[in-house]
Order: sequence, then structure tokens, then C-alpha cells
Amino acid sequence: MTIAEIQQEIMRMKKEQDICILAHAYQGQEILEVADYMGDSYGLSVQASKSDCKGVIMCGVRFMAETCKVLSPDKKVWLANPAAGCPMAEQLDLEGLRELKAKYPDYAVVAYINTTSELKTECDVCVTSSSAVQICSRLDNDKILFIPDPNLGRYVAEQMPEKTFAFYKGGCPRHIVVSAKDVEKARKAHPNALLLVHPECRQEVVEQADYVGSTTGIMNYAKKSDCREFIIGTENSIVEHLQFDCPDKSFYPLAVPLTCMNMKITTLMDIYNCLKGRGGEEIQLPENVIEGAGRCIRRMVELGE
Repeated sequence: MTIAEIQQEIMRMKKEQDICILAHAYQGQEILEVADYMGDSYGLSVQASKSDCKGVIMCGVRFMAETCKVLSPDKKVWLANPAAGCPMAEQLDLEGLRELKAKYPDYAVVAYINTTSELKTECDVCVTSSSAVQICSRLDNDKILFIPDPNLGRYVAEQMPEKTFAFYKGGCPRHIVVSAKDVEKARKAHPNALLLVHPECRQEVVEQADYVGSTTGIMNYAKKSDCREFIIGTENSIVEHLQFDCPDKSFYPLAVPLTCMNMKITTLMDIYNCLKGRGGEEIQLPENVIEGAGRCIRRMVELGE
């Protein structure tokens, strides 16, 4: 089968089975073309809560599929490729979180959505890179324990000096490897390009950016800008997507290592096999996890609106 034939069959089967396909923006172009919704973690969370389909296939990583299940417990939710995980989401467990909470007893616990559902059960609110500043600013507590990404946490803290922040020593293993030297090299190669970066990057990178924002924010900025060249400081698939969306503009990756293999592991055939009933993994979560994580995630949606 050709890619086009597989896509056509996927479109037929998902309609026949009343299944919604959600794809994170880091997925390949061939997957985005069969998705009902493409976006960043926050957009996918909202869409999962609004979908009226009988089932959902998540083309992303495990915590995203768990979020779909938490927000739509009555739906069947599948992770297209069961091996797709998120190293940052697995950096901190319940025992570690409880130790942190004991160390910072008066702090509101703010969890980046890149965490397991189990961890979210003991947090006050969930945030994404696009909603973190707004949500943290709306919290009554002026002391915040931000987990697990200190780079995003420090970026948020800089926006509200009136609040006190504490952090966990975690982070995205992809974004964190990019350095100021990479910025220097990219700017030398493309002197007329604007640098757009994700706040999961190191502070030394973020400080040199022309724009800092979520995946969706970066894409929207590039599409609306009058500038013709951009250096993209987030997962390298965004370079490809922007080239498709804006063929009259030029996009360059900030660094080769900005490639998430956990995202890349999902293929078009994974979706095909999931719809055929011979692939994917149906997400099952205990009732207490659905209830606890649901409170945390719904609080994010409420404060982020």
C-alpha cells in the first residue's frame, strides 16, 4: 500500500467506527493529514474533553493518552504506539513528589502536563507551556512548587517576581541539550532569521530568542510574521510542518538533537493497525487516578480559559 492508500483507508475506518484521531504537533506530516485535531498538549487536552466520538486514538506519548482517558472516562482511548513514552513525565514518582511537598509544605504544587496521571492526583493544578504563566498568575497562593521542568518553571517565575517558586531538577532531555553555542552557530548561518524557542530550553537559549512560546505559539508567530526566515528552537518536526504551511518562507532547525524519538516512533501503520483492532494499547486507569488527575487537569482548563 502507498501512503495515500493507507491514509484513505484510515479516513474510511475512523468514520465508520466513530473514532477521533488526535495528533500532537511533533508527529509526522503524514499523520497530521489524517488527524481530526492537531495541537500542543493544552489543545489536545481541551479537544479530548469536547470530543463526542465513541473512541479516541492518541498519536503522541503515553501521558497525553492518559489525559484523554481522564477527561473522557466513558470513551475508549488508545495510544497508537504503546512504546511512545515521555522521559520527562517519568522523572518524578509519587514518593519523590511527597518528599518535595514535605520540604515545601506551604507551596501550591503546579504540575507540567508532562507528568503521569498518578502524579497529577497529588498536585493542585496542571499547566502546559502555553497556559503556565496565566494559570500560575491566577493562583491565590504566592508560593509555587513547579514540577518537573525547571526551565519552564524559571521562565514562568520571571514573569511574576511577586511570587516565590521552588523547582525540581528535571527537564526535557531534548530541549535541554541545546546551548548558547548552538544559537551562535545558527545565527551565523542564518543572520536574517528570527529565533523562536520553546521555554523548555535552557535559560541561556531563551534569553537570546526573538520569541518564546509553546509549540502552537511558535507556529502561529511564524505564520503571521512578516519575516521570511526563522530558526526553530523546538522539536524539529515543527520545521517540516511550517515549511508545508508557509512554502514562501524558510525555516531552519536550531540543532539536530532537537528530535524526539518517542514522538517519531508512531507511524501511519500504527494508526491503521489500531483501527484494524490488531495494534495500539487501550488506556486503562484506576478510578482513583481518573478522579484525582481529573481534578488537576480540569482546574487547568478552568483557569486557562
